[in-house]
Amino acid sequence: MADAPAPKKMRRDERAPDHERFMREALRMAELALATDETPVGCVFVRDGRVIGRGMNDTNRSLNGTRHAEFVAISQILAQHPASILRETDLYVTVEPCVMCASALRQFGIRAVYFGCWNDRFGGTGGVLNVHEDPSVDRPYPVHGGIFREDAIMLLRKFYVQENVKAPEPKQKGTRELKTDIEPLAVSRD
Repeated sequence: MADAPAPKKMRRDERAPDHERFMREALRMAELALATDETPVGCVFVRDGRVIGRGMNDTNRSLNGTRHAEFVAISQILAQHPASILRETDLYVTVEPCVMCASALRQFGIRAVYFGCWNDRFGGTGGVLNVHEDPSVDRPYPVHGGIFREDAIMLLRKFYVQENVKAPEPKQKGTRELKTDIEPLAVSRD
């Protein structure tokens, strides 16, 4: 969507140590997902400086396309807390939430989302659609992207060069190579 504003990229001087600490925890969850043959997306939900929920993709193991990292963590949170706690909670996730997850976050009233890399195929917070700021529904939430972007991209690349035997139509990837060069982030001068 060409007219849609991209999620705000945090400048290094704005990035509090907590943002890096929580994104590192999300990256650890993504690494665990990769080690278990899941798409390497991980997240943590944080309230008052404390992690109250963790998640990683679980779609391959569960054979359930809705078991994204965010939904796994939300299920964990709702097993112990009322849904209203999410209004006081920030999400740190390695990849921009997809349209489905961005919509769920909006419905729960998440306070803010911080992510690593953009999701230019399914992103719901600026990558494809701007579900997080649609004025026709609920309260919008702020989104900040680009935190440990390169690490998130490399985890995804590692996953996509390996075979995914659970894919509906597995593709032969024997000749694929892991690309380690990452283009610099283009910053608009609005």
